Amino acid sequence: MVALAGIYLLGPRIGKFNKDGVPNAIPGHDVPMIVMGTFFLFFGWFGFNPASTLAATDLRISVIAVNTFLAGAAGATLVCYYTFFKTKKVDIALTCNGALAGLVGITASCAYVPTWAAVVIGVVSGFIVMYGIKFNDWVLKVDDPVGAVAVHGYNGLWGLLTVGIFADGTYGGVSGLIVGNTSQIIAQLIDMVVVVVWAFGTGYILFYIIKKIVGLRVSPEEELTGLDLGEHGYSAYPEFVIAGPMDGLREGQISDNLECSTEGART
Repeated sequence: MVALAGIYLLGPRIGKFNKDGVPNAIPGHDVPMIVMGTFFLFFGWFGFNPASTLAATDLRISVIAVNTFLAGAAGATLVCYYTFFKTKKVDIALTCNGALAGLVGITASCAYVPTWAAVVIGVVSGFIVMYGIKFNDWVLKVDDPVGAVAVHGYNGLWGLLTVGIFADGTYGGVSGLIVGNTSQIIAQLIDMVVVVVWAFGTGYILFYIIKKIVGLRVSPEEELTGLDLGEHGYSAYPEFVIAGPMDGLREGQISDNLECSTEGART
């Protein structure tokens, strides 16, 4: 939610949206690093979720580990097959986001739900990340380059609800709707509202102050040529450096993109 406030005030990257508001895909430059980073996060999640019990003597640590794995795997599998059947191609970057979405979705409830529920949570998380990205692009008109809001924000909220839906009382004394208890889902809904209001509200205020004092955006020239040149004076990939911001762009494209970017920035 803090990230959503930040990108709302920052505005979209140059070229992200056309004048008519139609979003353009700006793919990442290093998909293998995306995959490697996802593996690191997936592995690290087993220290994050199970280690939160603070003791390995509790039976729940094994339940947490299994649920964490199943949800992450289910999210990745859902996105992998969904993109393949829809486009005849596997979207690697989106599949990685599907894995992370499943991990985020199960985090709140990993100690309280049965294993079958972890799979369901992961599958739903996969759908949420795919359509959450579309929602940001087409409805909110915000530019989220890595899908962080959809992965961590929307699925974080979904994860809060899963405790009140799928907890069966076997572990931790928490039970939800599947066993007829409505009080937990009410508590989770209240928690969700508080988190959204507090995180988005404080994030918006802080980013607004920063924007007014020092600014949030780099110059259009730095954005087009890359921050390596602007901040360090040379590029990490010199073989791909363009001589100037006009090279390789159609006449008038930069001015059109700058206009779209300016219109998209919020004050």
